[in-house]
Amino acid sequence: MLGHQLVVVSDAHLGVAPPVVEAALLAFLEAVPTLGDCLLVNGDLFDFWFSYSRVIPRRGFHVAAALARVRRRIPVLMVGGNHDRWGGDFWERDIGLRFHPYRLTFDIGDRRAAAVHGDGLTEPHRRARLLHRVINHPATAAIYRWLHPELGLRLVDLLSPRLGDHTEDDARLDTASRRQRSWAERLLQTEPEVGLVIMGHTHRAQLSGVGAGGQYLNPGAWFDRYRYAVATESGAELRTFEAGG
Repeated sequence: MLGHQLVVVSDAHLGVAPPVVEAALLAFLEAVPTLGDCLLVNGDLFDFWFSYSRVIPRRGFHVAAALARVRRRIPVLMVGGNHDRWGGDFWERDIGLRFHPYRLTFDIGDRRAAAVHGDGLTEPHRRARLLHRVINHPATAAIYRWLHPELGLRLVDLLSPRLGDHTEDDARLDTASRRQRSWAERLLQTEPEVGLVIMGHTHRAQLSGVGAGGQYLNPGAWFDRYRYAVATESGAELRTFEAGG
């Protein structure tokens, strides 16, 4: 069992979000052990992260160090998103948290939970599905690893606005949010031992009952008014963090 009160945060997109968003996140991570007894980072913490064998991306240094401090106090889980899936063994070996690039399944008290970021699962357009396959293909990461980090990170800065989800309009995100809920409902039906499905990616906060006792939870985007959620074995709650509090 992981714990009894899970704090969930997702979609901070550090690197393109304003500096105040990272400052608030650092304050939040310091406060997390007072908000719950375990933490889930459910994808796209960074707008881009790649684990090199000898290099730590400079933009992520302070947050990685903060996660290491949290891990010394409570268990920490991380699921990769479409912007930061390439964690390698850095998060587990050097930070000490539990990391999976796609999905984690764990227990909160007596309730089984499944956490995925959500990209590639409900994409309605062929271009988005193709892009998801290319980005997540092992060959893409292998080729990128051969680039010098300075060149590779500058290349990402140039391509990220075209390859990411920064310009999705509200209607498209609302549609994606509805598709995610339907996907969660199917998962709860096919895996009845799971009682809670946690997703991110759409930047839309949502908490809803699904079926007989199941729940779907999306905490929303951290960059959008510092949204997060807390889940227990009996329920969940959407919250916002008061950065100055």
